[in-house]
Amino acid sequence: MKSIHVNTPGGPENLELVEVPVPQPGPGQALVRIAASGVNFIDIYFRTGLYKSDLPITLGSEGAGTVESLGEGVTEVAPGDRVAYVMARGSYAEFAVVPAASLVKLPAHVGFQTAAAAMLQGMTAHYLTHSTFPLKPGDTCLVQAAAGGTGALVVQLAKMLGARVFGTVSTPEKAAIARAAGADEVILYTEQPFDAEVKRLTAGRGVDVVYDSVGRTTFDQSLNSLRPRGTLALFGQSSGSVPPFDLSILNGKGSLFVTRPSLGFYLLTREELLWRAGDVLQWLDQGKLKLRIDHAYPLAEAAAAHRALEGRKTAGKLILTIA
Repeated sequence: MKSIHVNTPGGPENLELVEVPVPQPGPGQALVRIAASGVNFIDIYFRTGLYKSDLPITLGSEGAGTVESLGEGVTEVAPGDRVAYVMARGSYAEFAVVPAASLVKLPAHVGFQTAAAAMLQGMTAHYLTHSTFPLKPGDTCLVQAAAGGTGALVVQLAKMLGARVFGTVSTPEKAAIARAAGADEVILYTEQPFDAEVKRLTAGRGVDVVYDSVGRTTFDQSLNSLRPRGTLALFGQSSGSVPPFDLSILNGKGSLFVTRPSLGFYLLTREELLWRAGDVLQWLDQGKLKLRIDHAYPLAEAAAAHRALEGRKTAGKLILTIA
C-alpha cells in the first residue's frame, strides 16, 4: 500500500510517499481502508519533531473509510461498516489499523471527506464549548482564528448554546466566513488590537472565555480580553508555544483561569467518544452544523497541504483524498 512517512524530522519536503505492506489487525483492532484523512497541526508537530515518536512516522490522526477486516474480539464494528476515527496515528495511508473502540459509524448521509474533516475539529469544538467552559445563553466568548476549520465550528456551537460570539480574523474575506458561521462581532486583528476592541464592545467588562488555538502571538491579548475570573482555553499553538510566565499575572488581571486542554483527555471513555462524535455527526447529517473544506489534496501532495496549513493561508479544513 501507499503511505506517507517521515524518516527525518523537518520541513514538508521530508514527507515521503512509500510502498509498505498492508498491516494486519491484532486483538481489539480493525483494518480500515482509508478514503480520506484530515490534515491537522498535530501532524506538523510530529513532522517537525516538536512531538516525539519513533521513526519512521506515518502521519495522520484522523481518518474515514470502510472496515476491511477485524482482529480477535472486536464487537464494535463489522466488515463493510463506514467509519471514522481520531487520535490513532497512521491515516496518511491507504490502510490503517485502528483500535476498534476508537471507531464511530457514520450516518447514512455523511460522506467520507466530511467525516474525515469533522472528527478532530468537530469534537474539539464540542469539548471546548460543552465541557472546558460550558457555554449557556447570555455568555460571551472570543474565538481566535474564527474563520479556520476549528474556529468556525466553535463559533457555530457557541451560537447553538446561546452565547454572544466575538471572532478574530486576518482579512475581510475571512471576516465574511466568520460572520457566515454566526459570529456576532468580527475583529480584524491586523487593523487594531483585538483586546481593546473586545473591551470596547463589552463596555469594559471583557468576555467570559477565550478559545485560543494560536498561542504565542495572541496569549497576552487573550488574557487582556477576559472579564475578572474569566477563562482562557489555550488549545493550540499555531504561532508557536507560549513562553513561561509568572502566574501572579493572572491575579493582577482579575484572578483569571488558564487551561491547556487537548482532545484525548476529553475522550477518556468510549461513551464520551460516542457522545461527542454522535452530536457532531448528527448535526452535520441534519444540516445544523456546516463544515467548510478549504481544499482536498491527493495523498501524494501531502507536503503541499502542510505548506498551506503552516502558512495560515486556509479558511476551513484541509484533507487528503486516498480512495
